[in-house]
Amino acid sequence: MTKFMDVHRGMKGITPDQLKAAHEADLAIEGEEKVHFERAWADPDSGTVYCLSEGPSADAVQRVHQRTGHPCDEIHAVPLTI
Repeated sequence: MTKFMDVHRGMKGITPDQLKAAHEADLAIEGEEKVHFERAWADPDSGTVYCLSEGPSADAVQRVHQRTGHPCDEIHAVPLTI
């Protein structure tokens, strides 16, 4: 499995409760795509949200996000960690 960092834009003003709800929506169906969303971060001022996940492909990550109503603008594989 590969780790992915995805980026969502246009979420200006997102609240902690909204970020939590979006993350929980992903968690509720992630298994259907064999993806696991590990963590999410947000900058309400810029409207940027980042999600760290692990899964079989960027397409699988995007399918989960699309189904839960918040498709991502970018997905980057991050195969190296230290």
